[in-house]
Amino acid sequence: MAIDTNQLLKQMVTAASAAFKNKWPDVEEYATSELTKIAEDIAFIEAQSLAGKMTPEQAKLQLHLQTNASKIVLLAAHGMTILAVEAAINAALNVIKEAVNTALGFAIL
Repeated sequence: MAIDTNQLLKQMVTAASAAFKNKWPDVEEYATSELTKIAEDIAFIEAQSLAGKMTPEQAKLQLHLQTNASKIVLLAAHGMTILAVEAAINAALNVIKEAVNTALGFAIL
């Protein structure tokens, strides 16, 4: 099953916007940009995993690095609290968890 980054992004943005609540208008551009990077990274991980070029452990590390980079951008860009950013990123990842884990054939989320 190929991962559809557009569908992942749509679900992630919906979850993140709900988590950010009234702050969403202030962070929408940055958050959407960062969530796009995460969705694209997941597609990259899928391709590399299917090609035998990335182990599940490497895939988890790759995604961890990207999500941390996204958190840093959001924290720096808008002075958000770490709890708000964590909640939004976690909500975005939780909403795609089953689809991504199923597509990859191992638990990355």
